[in-house]
Parts: sequence; structure tokens; C-alpha cells
Amino acid sequence: MPRPRERTKDIAQAAPVFAALGDPVRLQIVSRLCREGRLSITQLTDGSRISRQAITKHLNALSAAGLIESERCGRERRWQIQIQRLHEVRNYLDQISAQWDQAIDRLRALVERQEH
Repeated sequence: MPRPRERTKDIAQAAPVFAALGDPVRLQIVSRLCREGRLSITQLTDGSRISRQAITKHLNALSAAGLIESERCGRERRWQIQIQRLHEVRNYLDQISAQWDQAIDRLRALVERQEH
């Protein structure tokens, strides 16, 4: 189990990701990139009611959180998921889950002791 200082560091590193994913449009973009792979802004705006400028704003927020990156492909940029960043956040959620499991186990043991 990580020490308190390490947990604080994990929280600080994970917070921008959760903030970025808290927006439904950004979450939809991440889902789409996970499903479809690299996509251009043109592809991301096709069939959408969201403007190209709005998509660009969301892509920049996701990029700042380390969730996606772009690569120049001719005159376009193609955006893709940074899977490692998702793994890092998943590890943080696993830590939180383990802490909750331990807390529930302690509570269960305390209640069982008081029943006897």
C-alpha cells in the first residue's frame, strides 16, 4: 500500500484526468477514440452538433490532462488515446478500492466483536 505522501502525489496526478473526463463531450471523445483509434478533428465533428472550435477546445483539455496526443498526418492532426495514462488512473482507482475494502473489513470485524 502506498505511503500517505505517495497517495497525495497520486491524487494530484489523477485529478486533472477526472476533471477532464467529468465533461460528457470529452468522455464521448475518449470513448470514440478508444473504439475507433486515431481520428482527425474533421472525423470527430462529422455527424456531430458540436462545432470544430468546441471539439478543439475539448481535445486541448484532454491533451493537457495527458489522456490524448496528436500526431501530424499531412495537413491534419490525428488524435489518439494515451493508454498508459488511463492505466495510471486505473491503478489509482484500484488503490482507492483496496482502501475501501480494508475499511469495510475493519468495520465488519468491529461489529462482529461487539455482537459476541
